[in-house]
Amino acid sequence: MSRKGKTITLKSGDGADILCYHVKAEGKRKGGLVLIMEIFGVTAHIKDLCDGYAARGYDVLSPQLYDRQVKDFQATYAQEDIQKSLDYRAKNPIENTVMDVQMCVDKLRADGCEKVFITGYCYGGTVTWVAACRVEGLDAAACYYGGAIKDFLGETPKCPTINHFGEKDHSIPMDVVERIKKAHPEVPSYVYDADHGFNSDRRNNYDKTAAELALKRTLELFDSV
Repeated sequence: MSRKGKTITLKSGDGADILCYHVKAEGKRKGGLVLIMEIFGVTAHIKDLCDGYAARGYDVLSPQLYDRQVKDFQATYAQEDIQKSLDYRAKNPIENTVMDVQMCVDKLRADGCEKVFITGYCYGGTVTWVAACRVEGLDAAACYYGGAIKDFLGETPKCPTINHFGEKDHSIPMDVVERIKKAHPEVPSYVYDADHGFNSDRRNNYDKTAAELALKRTLELFDSV
């Protein structure tokens, strides 16, 4: 399958060289988008999502967040790969991800994007929340099933932000979602009749109806700011 984008190297705030999948907007550009990976790296699925957003008018950057540990990591859903992915995530401080998001925002701004947005999935959903709270230059954020958002409820997004959760997601019980809602009533948290990872058509938990509605809400958020 041919890709619309290419892999480039950007330098993060600590001097680390970070690979990023970069795809330019088709047609009239609406803005820039930082798209944050799941724990599995910038996989074919993540690149498909980037290409999809580019087709909707966004310049997209997706950074390889584990590049300080291993270059261009891409995992399968096999149990062994899941464990490797979890290990890399555990060893990657959130401060690194914030630097890498800032790097991408700065690149998109330098390329002329008047507005820059962020979205991310699972691990990337939590990174998206923290970035919305800490990174400069973001205009809106859409977090997909970020389970560790609960660990950062003392921080408040600096830009309009929404959350997407699955009601059947045992890794993020509804009591956790309620905690998030209570701590941040100003942040819409949408709950779908779906499981964890419902946005990924590579997984058994894929739910087309939920994925399409979540995308609609995400795009509406980006269009509203």
